[in-house]
Amino acid sequence: MARRLMLALVAALVISGLFTFWLSRRVAHASHVPVQPPNQYVAAARSLDPGETIRREDLSMIDWPKSHPLAGSFMKIDDVVGRSVLYPLASGQPILDRQLAAAGSGIGLTGRIPTGMRAIALKSDEVVGVAGFLMPGTHVDVLVTYTDNNHPEPVTATVLQDAEVLAAGHQVQPDPSGKPVSVDVVTLLLSPEEAEKAVLASEKGTIHFVLRNGGDHGAAGATPVALAQLAGLPSTPKGAPPAPEVQKPHAPKPWVVETMMGDKRSAVSFY
Repeated sequence: MARRLMLALVAALVISGLFTFWLSRRVAHASHVPVQPPNQYVAAARSLDPGETIRREDLSMIDWPKSHPLAGSFMKIDDVVGRSVLYPLASGQPILDRQLAAAGSGIGLTGRIPTGMRAIALKSDEVVGVAGFLMPGTHVDVLVTYTDNNHPEPVTATVLQDAEVLAAGHQVQPDPSGKPVSVDVVTLLLSPEEAEKAVLASEKGTIHFVLRNGGDHGAAGATPVALAQLAGLPSTPKGAPPAPEVQKPHAPKPWVVETMMGDKRSAVSFY
């Protein structure tokens, strides 16, 4: 009995020693695995607004886990200095290439114009400009009131729909408090074809802006409105042929029967 107890004790000691040796080797191996240093990316040292040109003092370097690399990021400050911001950047946020205007594209509005689009300034005033509520980022429809040889009476037509306001006067960012600002020039972001329509409309008549809901991007089926339609009268284009006159049918010619009796004469008409 004592011999069996002794064998069991020896076996337990051997197994415990082997486990302790294996565990120590694992711990020693793990301690010798080198820790990979994090990546360092260029980030904004302060909040940056769209249209700003980035300076060296606006940037800092931040650590980022090497296991989660950022596509389109920058590792050198010199690669970012001088470029224009397209979207708002928070302090400490890593800067990505898609958030900046193309290198050498300039500053101000130039860097905010997407490829294939155009920016055009149209004359406005406090009333036409929706009483100062035309702010950068809002969307408008553009109407024109005009007259020509075919329309001697004033006609108002919608020439553009859902156009984005890039700038109101020299302001490229809306007022943080939402305070209206009266301006006399509004800059719109348009396609080349839309820019041609805007120029023609501004040359031929008076431009009006209609403010849209920010989430409404649908196209309305608006038709031109003439002055006569304000009074509920049909609008007839100049040069249209007059409506033909309806002639009343002539009454049939009666038959007349004349009777003579001596010196008396009488006549009776029949239809």
